[in-house]
Amino acid sequence: MTEPLLEVDDLTVQYETESGMITAVSDASFVINEGEFFGLAGESGCGKSTTAKSIIGGLDSNGQITSGKIRYRGTEIQDYTEKQLNEELRWKEIAWIPQSAMNSLDPLQTISEQAVEIGTVHTDLSKAELREKLKEMFSIVGLQESRINDYPHQFSGGMQQRAVIALALFLEPSLIIADEPTTALDVIMQDQIFKHLDEIKAKLDTSLLLITHDISVIFESCETVAIMHASQVAEYGTVNAVYDNPRHPYAFMFKAAFPDVREPDRELEVIEGYPPQLGEEIGFCSFVDRCPWATEECRESAPELEAVADDDPIHVASCFRKEEAYELYQSERPTTESQDGIAAMTNEDD
Repeated sequence: MTEPLLEVDDLTVQYETESGMITAVSDASFVINEGEFFGLAGESGCGKSTTAKSIIGGLDSNGQITSGKIRYRGTEIQDYTEKQLNEELRWKEIAWIPQSAMNSLDPLQTISEQAVEIGTVHTDLSKAELREKLKEMFSIVGLQESRINDYPHQFSGGMQQRAVIALALFLEPSLIIADEPTTALDVIMQDQIFKHLDEIKAKLDTSLLLITHDISVIFESCETVAIMHASQVAEYGTVNAVYDNPRHPYAFMFKAAFPDVREPDRELEVIEGYPPQLGEEIGFCSFVDRCPWATEECRESAPELEAVADDDPIHVASCFRKEEAYELYQSERPTTESQDGIAAMTNEDD
């Protein structure tokens, strides 16, 4: 077995507020391997972005990692200084595509000027070599090489997004963290962006941590997925296993809340209630107040991620009643969903 590219192990992140400590991420664990596309899904405020920011040292000043480990190529990085992060990880090893990435471009500099500025700090390449490198990245994301000297306002919204991705790829990092990379883009442009990411994976063997509330995008684009609810990882496994055989109540209800092209008349699931605001200690299931199958045990202790009884060796769910609850859900809610797996979602002939 090769060493994982990234390991997040029992990560807990808290923010200091006027009303006390708030837990944004609680004991989260997952692994990303070389060349793997990994999805982190969940509704707004569940801790997805905080998890990603923890990896690159991007937490707000009132946020801190209070426990757990983050390992990059086997080396713990959760306590790295800004200098260590800049010299060893950012841009060269791990690149970040933030939410509303189009707004991250400097309107007063051309794209090439921004790239040269990044490259001068993190490499020994000349300005001419950096511009040639940027041209190569523009070609990969489907932009004309001649446009590297344009200003951001000279690009359309979709082209700006691709320019941001080109900058993220600029130094050929091993891992790209993309936080809602297609937000505000139409579905045609979203599809184009993911086609470019697939091409990048094939050419550069790049890994991707994709953060989104749209689990259908993850099912179509990634190999593994973790679903978060209110700071906790509810379920984790390959997309085939989580799609065909979800076991945490939040996971299978969340999945059913999104439309399926094969069942246009299917009624979408509605998850009643709101996630709790979590204090410093979390000794219960964060989904307990929204779960129709919760018991007193769910209020008294937090379930651990445990193996699901299927053929996926990494498939785990944090639910005391994971088998029983899913059976009850299926019996209570008639469904015609196919069990043929994720391949049925897309037409391979297109």
